Amino acid sequence: MTKRSFFGAAAVVAAVALTGSALVASNMGFKLNYSLDQTGAPVPGGTSKVGINTLALPDNRQSGLNTSIDLMNDIGFAGTASIQRFIKASDSLEVYTGRKGSPNANFNLAAGEAYYVTMTTTTPYIVVGSDDPALTYTLNAPQAGVSKSGTNFFAYNYHQTAATSKALMDDIGFTSTASIQRYIEATNGLEVYTGRKGSPNADFPLVPGEGYFVVMTATVNYAPSHY
Repeated sequence: MTKRSFFGAAAVVAAVALTGSALVASNMGFKLNYSLDQTGAPVPGGTSKVGINTLALPDNRQSGLNTSIDLMNDIGFAGTASIQRFIKASDSLEVYTGRKGSPNANFNLAAGEAYYVTMTTTTPYIVVGSDDPALTYTLNAPQAGVSKSGTNFFAYNYHQTAATSKALMDDIGFTSTASIQRYIEATNGLEVYTGRKGSPNADFPLVPGEGYFVVMTATVNYAPSHY
């Protein structure tokens, strides 16, 4: 039950030109063909229920990809209904449609933050960029005014060695991580893995391009292990 994508290494020169920053190693650049599916499109487990997809962008995005409207335009504005980001302080979603009457304004994109993308047309989206091994991401535990429940919408790194939900928990710090959750397009629901006895679901593979909800019991400044 994984998202369909094609993952390949990008040339160093191309990656540097797109990101405007030097790469630490040649294998840090990439190009990903990632399917963003509309309602009714075939997806693992059935068909997309509401046309919502998760999207993890790289740390070093291509030039000009800085805001939610930039992302909509890059995907294809006519086929993109909205970009949504998760607000940790309220456990809610901030929705930007790019149209008159949008419930929220255009917002900035941030490294390490995943997004929901709602599609009206299935689009094979080409993601180009690189991860920055020097970056750390703050995964917050519950804290008044910061995180309501310790839930973080994490943009899974493209060259990360943790390849499953259990491996990601271990890489973050198992004792500080309550669960890893993935979005299931066919049901518009979440699959929860706790790594403990009685977990409602089994360990699952992680997919480049997907975002995951990471629930924390202690705040961790996380530096993903890379290859």
